[in-house]
Amino acid sequence: MTRAKKIVVVGSCNTDMVIKADRLPVPGETILGGTFFMNPGGKGANQAVAAARMGGNVTLISKTGNDVFGKQSVMLYTAENIKTDYIFSDPKHPSGVALITVDAQGENCIVVASGANASLSPSDIDKASTEIESSDLILMQLEIPIETVEYVAEKAQKKDIKVILNPAPARALSDNLLKNLYIIIPNKSEAEILSGIKVTDIESAKLAANIISSKGVNIVVITLGSQGALIKEYDDFLFVDALKVEALDTTAAGDTFCGAVCVGLSEGKSILESVKLAARAAAITVTRMGAQSSIPYRSELSSLDVEHLKTSI
Repeated sequence: MTRAKKIVVVGSCNTDMVIKADRLPVPGETILGGTFFMNPGGKGANQAVAAARMGGNVTLISKTGNDVFGKQSVMLYTAENIKTDYIFSDPKHPSGVALITVDAQGENCIVVASGANASLSPSDIDKASTEIESSDLILMQLEIPIETVEYVAEKAQKKDIKVILNPAPARALSDNLLKNLYIIIPNKSEAEILSGIKVTDIESAKLAANIISSKGVNIVVITLGSQGALIKEYDDFLFVDALKVEALDTTAAGDTFCGAVCVGLSEGKSILESVKLAARAAAITVTRMGAQSSIPYRSELSSLDVEHLKTSI
């Protein structure tokens, strides 16, 4: 029997506190009448849950506080069949918390208090070296210290382990980090920061992808929200349409997309087929409230009509 390829997610773990309101407040304004939810979140944990629910063999490397939020998070991830042996507990800092406001159109604004996420260090990574070196794919984001992200990418590259980076929240990245990546998955604003090109449509996304890939990344996947996703695989461009759904909350849609892409790749699918899988998963996510509570299981994807997904441009 073939060993299931191992996905290691290195990233953040938060508790999301969400208020659903008719609209987002302007600075200094108080809005009444919202609905409150509290859910586990954090980009790293969201992507790990997404990959696990898509059927992936997943380990999460993260850091929480020694508090009720952190302990509850570990219990939840264990229940999702995620390996949690390398979720470290920080005695000095609280678990990460995100405050999220969502409007009637599903758009959101988010403020994150990183807490223990900000202390996930290269020395923690060293404690998980065996797990990392036995992995096939590593998925990361930017809600942990950038030096830790760079350290993992360099270690993985030396072992010929493929690294996928979701460069969120948006920030500039060093060429040294970019050359150690196999795939990068930015959205429009993140692609703009990385390339200097304002991404408004497919043509500008192509220009941005060219600049990003010239820094050493083999595959660039730019997510364009309701417009779909552009893929640059070496010298070839492909495009996958987004499925048309009524968006309720876009929280965790990008995380679901990234987790699903990794599972597709771990199953031997091409980047095109992996992005198609991810587009279907993300389409379900935006029709539901919350972060991890909105992430679908693999069995739910069969109900979506995918005949119209384009595969070339």
